Amino acid sequence: MSKYRFSQSSIYIDGTSVPKNKFNIQSPELIVEVEKLHLDDAYKELSNAINSKSILNETYFINLHKKTFESLYDFAGVYRDVNMSKGSSQFCLAQYLHSESARIFKELEADNYLANIKNDKAIFAKKLAYYQGELIALHPFYEINGRITRLYSDMLALFNGYKPIDYSSSIDNGVYIEASIECVQYADTSLLEEIVFKGLKKNEIK
Repeated sequence: MSKYRFSQSSIYIDGTSVPKNKFNIQSPELIVEVEKLHLDDAYKELSNAINSKSILNETYFINLHKKTFESLYDFAGVYRDVNMSKGSSQFCLAQYLHSESARIFKELEADNYLANIKNDKAIFAKKLAYYQGELIALHPFYEINGRITRLYSDMLALFNGYKPIDYSSSIDNGVYIEASIECVQYADTSLLEEIVFKGLKKNEIK
């Protein structure tokens, strides 16, 4: 695990890359495994619950983080109030975070959560990559931003008749990280769009 840098305080246990947690887990390997178990459970529950009446707004997005990790972290579902960076990537400044989040989800609502373009895979992938890129640059939570953003994107995909996006090859070979950096540093979602398009498959059961 690599740590984010915060402008004022750290969420990490001193001398480690492990976030302070309710079980006092200090092993990076163990905390990753525990987080994965929480995410796996969330995927199962949310995938079964998604339907045509689901409203995938800002509250839904925040609750993904809260409900998935509230038994593990005090900061679950809480937007950060300090500036945050990683490597050479500076995420949305804290003072603009809430207004930018509201803008993104208002725009997504106006786009009818992509329902109007779901039958054109290329356009759908382009738009989905755009919104995913916006959330990557926002990075609103203290930790577990990328995974929650992908979870939310998967719910958008399911909502519109697709299967969860297959990111496996792009994550394994580091291309997804490269695409994320391009989103943050250059507002360029072209590589992310390729990843999303490649990973999208229609859900024939739906």
